Amino acid sequence: MPLLIGAGREVVCVLLAGFFLSHTAGAMAKAKRVDPRKPIAVDVALGHNVRFWRLARGLSQTHLATRLGITFQQVQKYEAGDNRVSMGRLVKTAAILRVPIAALFEGTETDGPLLALISDSRSFRLARAFAAIKNNKARVSLVNMVENIAAAARRRPKKRRRGRHRRVG
Repeated sequence: MPLLIGAGREVVCVLLAGFFLSHTAGAMAKAKRVDPRKPIAVDVALGHNVRFWRLARGLSQTHLATRLGITFQQVQKYEAGDNRVSMGRLVKTAAILRVPIAALFEGTETDGPLLALISDSRSFRLARAFAAIKNNKARVSLVNMVENIAAAARRRPKKRRRGRHRRVG
């Protein structure tokens, strides 16, 4: 069972990723099963970003493949978006390319709050500390407090800079 973090569009996309609707002329729409192993748009964008950063670092597909412990053909498939990249290999690729994992997701639909969460080491510290709390009431209180802080931050207007004002006229 997959671990779902967050709510909203990301979770809905994950839950619906295995299905799509096909509409045929004169027939009712019906659900079809899609191969869950087949790459999706995020995989293609991720592959393009891997290629971009590999080239920016001056690495050949063979050199990246050797460091990842795979064949250069596998790197070609990742870059073309033909094959999905496992999370472990993604982390290793980011480390070899000396970029944050978030950089490999730029320009994708997942480039949003969930990605911001996993890109920040403080999120992991918070999750680790939360997991260590055994008292359920304390956990609920902590979640409520964090949600209240986040809601207040969204409501707070951005501070205006003070400085010179342009004169019109």
